[in-house]
Amino acid sequence: MKENNKTLIMIGLLIGIIFSALDETIVTTAMPTIIRDLHGLQLYGWVAGVYMLTMTAFMPILGKLADLFGRKRIYMICMGLFIGGSIISGLATSMDVLLIGRGIQGIGAGGMMPLAMIILGDTYPLEQRAKIQSMIGPIMFLPQLLGPMVGGVIVDQLSWHFVFLINIPIGIVSAIFMAKGLRENRREGKPKIDWAGAAVLLAALVSLLLTPVLKDTQGYAWSSPVIVGLLVFGCIMIGLLIWIESRVEEPIIPLHLFKNRNVVVLSTLVFIVGLGLIGCFASFPFYAQNIMGLSPTGAGYLTMAFMLGAIPMSMLNGFTLTKLRYRNVFIVSFILPIIAFFFLSQISVDTSIAAIIIYFVIMGAGLGVLFAGDNLIVQESVNKNESGIALSTVQLFQALGTTVGMSLFGSLLASHITNGVSALKLPAGTAEKIATGGIPKDLAPDIAAQAKTVFAGAFQNLYMIALVMSVAAFVVCFFLKNEILSKKVAEEKLVAQDM
Repeated sequence: MKENNKTLIMIGLLIGIIFSALDETIVTTAMPTIIRDLHGLQLYGWVAGVYMLTMTAFMPILGKLADLFGRKRIYMICMGLFIGGSIISGLATSMDVLLIGRGIQGIGAGGMMPLAMIILGDTYPLEQRAKIQSMIGPIMFLPQLLGPMVGGVIVDQLSWHFVFLINIPIGIVSAIFMAKGLRENRREGKPKIDWAGAAVLLAALVSLLLTPVLKDTQGYAWSSPVIVGLLVFGCIMIGLLIWIESRVEEPIIPLHLFKNRNVVVLSTLVFIVGLGLIGCFASFPFYAQNIMGLSPTGAGYLTMAFMLGAIPMSMLNGFTLTKLRYRNVFIVSFILPIIAFFFLSQISVDTSIAAIIIYFVIMGAGLGVLFAGDNLIVQESVNKNESGIALSTVQLFQALGTTVGMSLFGSLLASHITNGVSALKLPAGTAEKIATGGIPKDLAPDIAAQAKTVFAGAFQNLYMIALVMSVAAFVVCFFLKNEILSKKVAEEKLVAQDM
């Protein structure tokens, strides 16, 4: 490979990944205005659902194409798709057109996220990369902090159309930095693409990911024939995918990756974290608004206490992961989410904001190791020519876990609240109003107190499940390889010199 300009690459990547993540939070803030303008309340949930669906489904395919055709080419294509989707969304005059644009944006984002980490892996040596990646993880939470404010300003001062159109100049600037900074030699020969495997993988992921989207947007029960049918079809497609991948010369997902201990362990770990920890954590703003009486913005910002623990621990782990055995670092770190969810499972209507902040800081400190470590360990655990698909596969499991977890915990929360409120002696229609929309401000104090107790009990149950999941994640950490990354790389270099 020709010499890269590391500074230009870093600037280009940071601009790209921050603004692709910022897009999600800005759009969420602007959605009420968009819905009023396009008269699309019935399709409200699909705006986020289509984006997540396409982003997750195309993630492993784009990672594999990056291994075959080069990181730069695929990254630039993904940036082009993200910009193209932004143009379509920004010029949309109907919800149908908006959904098409969001779907194209999602495909682009599905490649940009993992490819950013892969390009960093190709550009920087291990110890520098460990420090850089430990800082990029926390930086990705900046969009969560700035999104509501930026979205509000754009909608109030300009128009919701600019929520999408602002991505065009920013994306072009990012692409220019990457085009100037990243240099790759042309790959010889014509790569063979596993079209059958790609099609079957896409069918499997779309059918499986549609289940939580349909449940959230159309109100299907998990036991409905449509949901069960999609799940069965997805499982059949996975079986067919395994059969195809075992027979083709260049599989879209090489099956031998699942013989790699670290890839399997980290895929399992991030799936559990996404399913049980992040999926549960995402429901907290509902608690903060209904029990603690915070505004939606205040509830959102309270969850940022998570970053008070995650940022410093992520940076610290960026240094320790190349000095200590990473299995031990993960084991010690994952004790902290157990502690945090134990205390969260005891919350009540009297739990203070200060206590919640402490619990979130503890949780963030424990999960900060993932910001610094999972991508790094995966990249160092596989051959360089397979780092794209390996990293995309692990991130796919995380996205799957988070998508299913948020839907599953949302269903559990609604079920607990509905059952609890129905047991109370409330005026006609009040129980349904509380179960579907939260605790009204004008509710009589004694009734509001009863409803808050029901809500607190529902969240206790959720956090108890998350506690079990955090224990499972802790156990999984013991199966990581007992290595020091820097020593592993040094040993591989010696072997290469001897050959």
